[in-house]
Amino acid sequence: MQRNPLGKTEISISSLALGTMTFGAETNKVDSFRQLDIYVDQGGTHIDTADGYAGGKSEEIIGEWISQRGKSHAITIATKGRFSPPEGSAGASRRSLIHSVDASLRRMNVDAFDLYYVHGWDPQTDILETLQTLGDLVDAGKIKQISWSNVSGWQLQKIVALASSHGLPSPVALQAQYNLLERGIELEVLPCCLENNIAVTVWSPLAGGWLTGKYAANERPADHTRLGEDPDRGDGYDYRNTERTYTVLRLLQVIANDHNRPITHPALAWAVSRPGVASVPVGARTVKQLEANLAAADFFLSQEEMSMLTQASALEALPYPYNFLEDPCGMDIWKVLGTRQVRNLAN
Repeated sequence: MQRNPLGKTEISISSLALGTMTFGAETNKVDSFRQLDIYVDQGGTHIDTADGYAGGKSEEIIGEWISQRGKSHAITIATKGRFSPPEGSAGASRRSLIHSVDASLRRMNVDAFDLYYVHGWDPQTDILETLQTLGDLVDAGKIKQISWSNVSGWQLQKIVALASSHGLPSPVALQAQYNLLERGIELEVLPCCLENNIAVTVWSPLAGGWLTGKYAANERPADHTRLGEDPDRGDGYDYRNTERTYTVLRLLQVIANDHNRPITHPALAWAVSRPGVASVPVGARTVKQLEANLAAADFFLSQEEMSMLTQASALEALPYPYNFLEDPCGMDIWKVLGTRQVRNLAN
């Protein structure tokens, strides 16, 4: 499996990470262990979790697996704190973060985290307090690298600037929702990451299941699917028909058929190949689903296929000032010309 540098660090992580949000919730311990074994056996090196996943059970399962199997030096562990910890108080205050880190270390049976994400912005806490706390946790040897998730461009730049001016650890990674149907980070967040050499890791690369091809236009999701079981899931997407969504799905299917691959493979390959992206976590409820996703590791899109998917998924109506800009930072979010031509090909 391809490995990519983690920002400005000397750490490299596999292009496909193992997302473990299902562990302890939709996936029992036995099958979670099987997923971990399969992932590592296939060359995966980056395991991603959070203290809020399944009320801490995801971390506990990974901790038990580490205790039984041991932790290879090649494997990096990332967890997160900020939202809904199993105990204590939520937030990014000094008290909350220290408590959350210590509790996660106990659950996972490790001495330190390779990567620790603050799971989101905390408007109730001065960001300098958060950064100073993270610096103390790094000095104490409990965290090796810090990172953030779910922040805007101005928030991320403020974090970077304050860390630099106060001599504190700066984020080396940013985890955000990013896929062919959700490209909003390209407006500010991704350029900010590129400017500061911050690696991007992706959550929801398959758009909450939409890019698996199992949801059809004007049809309610089947009961056995995630959206069928819970229509409020799907990371902001629903089953209602939109031209852009189904144009992207049709084009993905064409590319997948050309290569005799499942539709998920070109969707994942697109995310893996985007500028600044270091790793794309793939999570699964079942071992079969995980194996299917991991098989995308050796699939790469041609330049033409990449361009067609990028154009077909372009945001249609950009607000000022983005509609005034002319691709000033090497990104293609503003390149909407030619989109209609690609859509016609996909119809």
